[in-house]
Amino acid sequence: MTDQNVSSSPVREVEVAIAGAGFGGICMAIQLQKNGINDFLILEKKSEVGGAWRDNHYPGAACDVQSHMYSYSFETKSDWTKRYAPWNEIQQYILDTVKKYNLRPHIHFNQEVVSAVFNEGTGKWVIKTVGGETIMARHWVLASGPLHVPAIPDIKGLKDFKGKVMHSADWDHSYNLTGKNVASIGTGGSAIQYVPEIAPKVGKLHVFQRTPAWVIPRDERGYSAFRKWTFKALPFTRTLHRWRLYWTNESRVWPILNPWMARIGEGLLKKFISYQVKDPALVKKLTPDYTLGCKRILISNKWYPTFNRQNVELVTDGVREITPDGIITRDGKERKLDCIILGTGFIVDPRIYMKSFEMRGLNGHTVQEDWKVSPTSYLGITTANYPNMYQLVGPHTGLGHNSIIFMIEAQAEYIIQCMKKVKEKGVDYIDVKPQAMVRFLGEMGDALKGTVWSSGCKSWYQTADGINFAIWPKSTWRYWMETRTVNEADYNFVKCGGAKASGKTTGAGSSSMGGMAGDQAMARVAQR
Repeated sequence: MTDQNVSSSPVREVEVAIAGAGFGGICMAIQLQKNGINDFLILEKKSEVGGAWRDNHYPGAACDVQSHMYSYSFETKSDWTKRYAPWNEIQQYILDTVKKYNLRPHIHFNQEVVSAVFNEGTGKWVIKTVGGETIMARHWVLASGPLHVPAIPDIKGLKDFKGKVMHSADWDHSYNLTGKNVASIGTGGSAIQYVPEIAPKVGKLHVFQRTPAWVIPRDERGYSAFRKWTFKALPFTRTLHRWRLYWTNESRVWPILNPWMARIGEGLLKKFISYQVKDPALVKKLTPDYTLGCKRILISNKWYPTFNRQNVELVTDGVREITPDGIITRDGKERKLDCIILGTGFIVDPRIYMKSFEMRGLNGHTVQEDWKVSPTSYLGITTANYPNMYQLVGPHTGLGHNSIIFMIEAQAEYIIQCMKKVKEKGVDYIDVKPQAMVRFLGEMGDALKGTVWSSGCKSWYQTADGINFAIWPKSTWRYWMETRTVNEADYNFVKCGGAKASGKTTGAGSSSMGGMAGDQAMARVAQR
């Protein structure tokens, strides 16, 4: 990048810029403060913090990870009301944490990032927002998370529907569903929560299912006043409870890594479905034909019984088109509707939701080109040819069995280490070597073999071509072990105009594995 690319508007310079004020961005900001790095700002595209928990407030919205685990280890909460907290309680926890650590002065709201370009002359990122701000930052952290861009299905006629259309992540509480004919498209994590809540209110509810989900029972017990008092008066009991939950969750990885164990669970769940649903034909339609754990396992006590209601229909024929008055399925039947609810989840593939976002690194590298086959990174944190850029919940760090907050904390601590090494070595930037990234992706590919994720089913963990880019296919404690220290041999350390790279002096970019060498490494990644 040259100086002419920098906006003529005032440029704010900071040490660290963070995109996103959800769990990831807030965790990163707090860790920066704890390590004496106070020159940072958070760029948030909405008008409030919270990320997914700000946006997802549909009826019944709640977390599928236990509340005492779905919180920061350094900021535990003694008075969670239930084993699994509802959305508003989690959002309030985020608001309280932001207030406690005085983060609001660091947050710029309504400032969606539209471009981030690395300046090879200064070793800094030039970041521009939709609100016209230009920020120059030494370090650039992507903390937007994978669940922030709603997936709107490409169905013929959807835009012509005359009734109400809303996505679960943009629920309109002012719309009265009472007595209405409603269609819910999708049977994922959001739908299994809101469908049982709206079923008693609507006149008729048509639930459109493409693929059934494995749904297990949910522990709905609340914490008693005495238990909450104990957690507050004796903090070590809170810690012990958290650790018990962690290891209980961690034990769930074994059926995932050993499909024969998952099949035992399938047998039990099939009996559970038969017990919960009265109609044998519905039982068959609601029973998945793929290995337990291949797609995200959902939890609910209300999902299966909902289909015993006379006003609820499970539709599996598939949508042919949407008319101004309703939906026509592939069998030619039309259902007249007042409202269509899209429980179709989110676009988790960054190649799609970043397709119009300019992200340019060394030697003209762009994520659109480098991630053409699949999103790639090292440890889900750093990416070759994008110096001083870090991701939270990046490729291969999603989970199917435990709390993502655990992973976020490990990543934030690793990023802090990277920043400290840049300062200690007196260089301008750190850049992961393509060889290290290729090695890591090879390890992920090997680890995925023989797991439930290699059984052939399609899920949002994968690209359209079937590459599993999202999941961490090991125990979470192993990720913690791998991110405890930065292996300097996996990185180049560069000073603009002549610097250190892996302990040796080089000019800026001369040993950064950019250009053809970097392209060849990326080609190897594509062949994994």
